[in-house]
Amino acid sequence: MTSSLEGKVALVTGGSRSIGAAVAKRLAADGAAVAITYHGSPDKAAAVVTDIEAGGGKAIAIQADAGNPDAVRSAVGKTVESLGGIDILVNNAGIALGGPIGDISFEDYERMIAVNVTGVFVATQEASRHMKEGGRIIHIGSSMVRYAAFPTASLYTLTKGAAAGFNRSLVRDLGPRGITVNTVHPGPTDTDMNPDGGPVSQIVGPGMAIGRYGKPHEIASVVAYIASPEAAFVTGADIVADGGFTA
Repeated sequence: MTSSLEGKVALVTGGSRSIGAAVAKRLAADGAAVAITYHGSPDKAAAVVTDIEAGGGKAIAIQADAGNPDAVRSAVGKTVESLGGIDILVNNAGIALGGPIGDISFEDYERMIAVNVTGVFVATQEASRHMKEGGRIIHIGSSMVRYAAFPTASLYTLTKGAAAGFNRSLVRDLGPRGITVNTVHPGPTDTDMNPDGGPVSQIVGPGMAIGRYGKPHEIASVVAYIASPEAAFVTGADIVADGGFTA
């Protein structure tokens, strides 16, 4: 199914690489003007913008630390100012710090909460103030909220579980305004944070029902559907795209 996002504006946080970059490119290919945020990868962010523009799309890159509430609010404001509004928010920015529960520093805990929870809340709150009927808010979660396949990821799973819970209650606030809220939970996917062939893949690989890691563009396809007009009746959903890993 193809979707038409002509005339729509999307903001993808953490859109300079991996799943975020794939999502930004797919939404642009479907017709949306796209803003991406990045923290420490200006060259990669510029490359995403160049790729979108080369395909005839419109895109901007905004430097913003997802763990800094003021920077997140500013990114939403710049999106609205530069592209004329905001219709789709993809809360993709995230980090993974962790270790055995007894070894996790409080500083790492605070940073994870700042990026993976506070950043999601602030971006959602600010974007929702600008959204009209037909708006879409999409969180990128993790299949680990359903099945934690290895140790040392308790802090990461805590933050992703928080986003999923936020999703389920938020639909009651925004549903009357015609805005949907959903969470996509990727399974093991070939990203900078968890590369195919990396140490985690050696653990989880045998559990993949389809025998391989996912690709960022496959997660982006799921996001594109949820962002489309065809998904107007889908809200409050946890959509797992994990190759059968948690089946």
